[in-house]
Amino acid sequence: MSSEAPAVILYRYDTSPFTHKVDNVLALKNVPYQRVQVSPLLPRPEITEYLGINYRRIPILAIGNDVYCDTSIITAALERRFPPSQGYGTIFPKGKHSGKADTGMIKAFAKSYAEAVLFAPAVTMIPWQALPEAFIKDRSALVGGPIDPQAMVARRPAAESILTTNMALIEEQLSDGRDWLFDTELPGLADISVHFILAWARGFPGTEALFDKSKNPHVIQWLDRLSKFFKEHASQNISIVIKGEDAANKIISSTHESYDFVGFDEREASRLGVSAGDTVQIAPEDTGRNYPTTGTLVALNREEFILEVSAPQGLVRVHFPRVGFTVKADKSPKL
Repeated sequence: MSSEAPAVILYRYDTSPFTHKVDNVLALKNVPYQRVQVSPLLPRPEITEYLGINYRRIPILAIGNDVYCDTSIITAALERRFPPSQGYGTIFPKGKHSGKADTGMIKAFAKSYAEAVLFAPAVTMIPWQALPEAFIKDRSALVGGPIDPQAMVARRPAAESILTTNMALIEEQLSDGRDWLFDTELPGLADISVHFILAWARGFPGTEALFDKSKNPHVIQWLDRLSKFFKEHASQNISIVIKGEDAANKIISSTHESYDFVGFDEREASRLGVSAGDTVQIAPEDTGRNYPTTGTLVALNREEFILEVSAPQGLVRVHFPRVGFTVKADKSPKL
């Protein structure tokens, strides 16, 4: 592994399911990193005050001065910047029989199936009726409207049915005895993207019937096998807890990757109604859309945006994926 690799800093909290997705990617790739433990609820001054980033979803990951928001772009950046050619693991292992990695379809599977289909019914498994009012208020602000705990409880049977149907599909995929979902040599992004959702849902009370080994034996074996794999690899990885202010100082004083890697696609910018150098706001299309991050648009291609964001001690380069995020010119009055 390269001794000159930039520092990696992960902003996380323990009960975040998407945090565990990135934890597992870091374990699989054996990338050493530092952790900033943030609150499950706002405010998070470690991010908003020290880095100037208003994006409120967790996790966020920094590699040097480049800060990545959303797990899709986090996983892509980790794979690209810590490649197997330098001794790191990979989230795109070769197929046992084809000898190739189906990278494009696995990326689509992770986003369009695992997150778009499985995650919402898994959220319904949360014991909403037992949660404190402060949590409900915070998550209502996240989704952009009031959450009714009783209504969430009432939706649980329908959500269980959706999960049951999808677990039958996963059971079918694993029924030939393969170890990993895409019949790869090792687990990869496809496995990670389904595992973190099902393992999270499995931890909630009252889900025992969903994870009945007699109905989905291959799924349960796969879940247990993958959980053991990540636990063993995480124990070999280097992870250090640091304070938010120290993390921000380290990020701001680090170098950033050249913008040339992303470039600036004028045609895509025209379609979106923005130009290089514009002050823009970028936010998710779904949850967290009322918390845009403002900065100067410096790079844009078919996969990502990069903003220069002013932090108290200097600039931070903030990356967002194109899929699932919107960009618009900042119309706020200038002082």
